[in-house]
Amino acid sequence: MSNSKQSFAKAGKASVFELNGIPPFQQAFPLALQHVVAMIVGCVTPAIIISGVAGLNERDRVILIQAALFVSAFSTLLQLFPFIRFKNFRLGSALPVIMGISFAYVPSMQAIAESFDIGTILGAQLVGGVVAILVGIAVKKIRVLFPPIITGTVVFTIGLSLYPTAINYMAGGTSSPSYGSWQNWLVAFFTLAVVVGLNHFAKGFLKLASILVGIIAGYIAAAFFGLVDLSQLSSAGIFQLPQPFHFSIHFEPSACIAIGTLFAINSIQAIGDFSATTTGSMNRDPETKELQGGIVMYGISNMLGAIFGGLPTATYSQNVGIVTTTKVINRCVLGLAAVILMIAGFFPKFSALLTTIPQCVLGGATISVFASIAMTGIKLIFRQPMNFRNSSIVGLSVALGMGITQASGALDSFPDWVNMIFGKSPVVVATIVAILLNIILPKEKEEASQTN
Repeated sequence: MSNSKQSFAKAGKASVFELNGIPPFQQAFPLALQHVVAMIVGCVTPAIIISGVAGLNERDRVILIQAALFVSAFSTLLQLFPFIRFKNFRLGSALPVIMGISFAYVPSMQAIAESFDIGTILGAQLVGGVVAILVGIAVKKIRVLFPPIITGTVVFTIGLSLYPTAINYMAGGTSSPSYGSWQNWLVAFFTLAVVVGLNHFAKGFLKLASILVGIIAGYIAAAFFGLVDLSQLSSAGIFQLPQPFHFSIHFEPSACIAIGTLFAINSIQAIGDFSATTTGSMNRDPETKELQGGIVMYGISNMLGAIFGGLPTATYSQNVGIVTTTKVINRCVLGLAAVILMIAGFFPKFSALLTTIPQCVLGGATISVFASIAMTGIKLIFRQPMNFRNSSIVGLSVALGMGITQASGALDSFPDWVNMIFGKSPVVVATIVAILLNIILPKEKEEASQTN
């Protein structure tokens, strides 16, 4: 036992290196703030992107961002502290994880927002929550359908499909009169340079907060070019509670299928984050009850989140990285991070300030995130040997997923629901094709012997 752990034991207080118990606030707070800094930009950016696609007014944009913070916070608390327990089952993983609004759903949400509205996304999210619950209950049987080659292909496609969004943002946003101007590109590349520089040359807090620092630097640069508009900030309220059903909830079958498919995939992907957390920080594999409880609560919290106007959440890999690096697994530390997020979600002024970030700054900061998502997919893919069979699965899935959606009008002769499910988001097509090919294509001798 280390000296720090011994001192805690003598004092009768919980250590930050222990899963349970309450550590001293002065130790817990900076560690909690570290988690907030690492994820807050990623948490609100999907809401900012979708609000722009949906054409929301300033007040509704603020409400959507508020909901993102609030829903991420209570989803995290529900995972950390299960309050409903049965004999061999509990709702929540009770593992040190952070939940936040997920980029994985952005491509499909963009397609739905363009054709319908935010309420349709939230309706599909409710259905997706049910899908996640079913996956959690049957996780042992369904898990075999999603080996790393499948989840990796899906994550890789998500990263690729987000690149155009980042590039459009770097150019200033397609709705901006100054789209493509040199000022937008200069600020975007300046922001990107700060993020990349801190990631590779900085240490400690600056490395951890590279995206946040990059956005602040880019924001200041954008202000010099007159790209920051603070006119809407004064009209935002000081304090406001979440507003259930503000965006209403609508059900569109094609949207439900598209989002529901992603929920199934992300439920399996969550197993990877839960496993990375326990193996990296506790030297053990997650227990079945932890996986089942975590995925079922993932579904329930997303259903509740839809009511409050929060977009779909998922486990945050960057926070998993912090836990496995620092070995700080105390649930109260991560719970404090969630409380900080929740408090931020009660103040519209803070959310309104986030809406003033120029799109070129967001683009410069997030393209590195999207690149990281794509590379995570590649790492997952290469967990399995890249023989002819696996290469065919990855290549054909990505080719059809990206190709169909990029070929404008390719599915226009089909019913609208077909176009919505298969023609708008490459992730859905890539997922379905990858699963089917993995089932149909015969396994090569080496792979078959390893499976048996």
